[in-house]
Amino acid sequence: MTADEIIKDFAALFPFWDKLSDADKELLCRHTVRMHYPRGTNIHGGGGNCTGAIIVKSGCVRAYMLSEEGREITLYRLYPGNICMLSASCVLKAITFDVMVDAESDSECYIINGRTFSDIADRNVYAMNYALETAVERFSDVMWVMQQILFMSFDRRLAIFLSDELAKNGGDTVKLSNEQIAKYMGSAREVVSRMMKYFTAEGIVERTREGVRILDKAKLRAIASAL
Repeated sequence: MTADEIIKDFAALFPFWDKLSDADKELLCRHTVRMHYPRGTNIHGGGGNCTGAIIVKSGCVRAYMLSEEGREITLYRLYPGNICMLSASCVLKAITFDVMVDAESDSECYIINGRTFSDIADRNVYAMNYALETAVERFSDVMWVMQQILFMSFDRRLAIFLSDELAKNGGDTVKLSNEQIAKYMGSAREVVSRMMKYFTAEGIVERTREGVRILDKAKLRAIASAL
């Protein structure tokens, strides 16, 4: 990784880049590392630690919350060009809940030192506004997940999940087991299994060796959009 490569990527990513002094640009680049994370690696482990700002260069990372019983609920995913500020509690000190971040696929990420970003944001209103706007976007994602859990029936939640997975990966098969789906949705495997049996009986899906094959996308969309 060269300084020129970081500068090029940051100039394209950060709308406030041209508002930074040359000294702050150099400081930001000097306190950034590029990391490779194999699939399944934990990037940020919660616990109030300030890992720093995570920028996805390639691959996909998943942010989720973990209950005391070990149940997970996926909050959002980040793709190339996306940034996670919720892992940088020293930048946004109002963040008081733990978010876990794992590499969902082999991923390359920039990790910007949280204290460095915080110091720059404290003296540059454009950088602070960017951090706040990014955090608000992620909180909107979190609130959407909470809305599903609190107010949606499980059949609709599952239909939305399967539809989103198809949109993300293409094809007609969601390559996940019932246990993995339950983990991502913050539910129990038995609940997912029962609903999958219902979807199968309705001719919407079928279970294959690869995962869940969607047979009737129109029916799935109808359930996902039902009020």
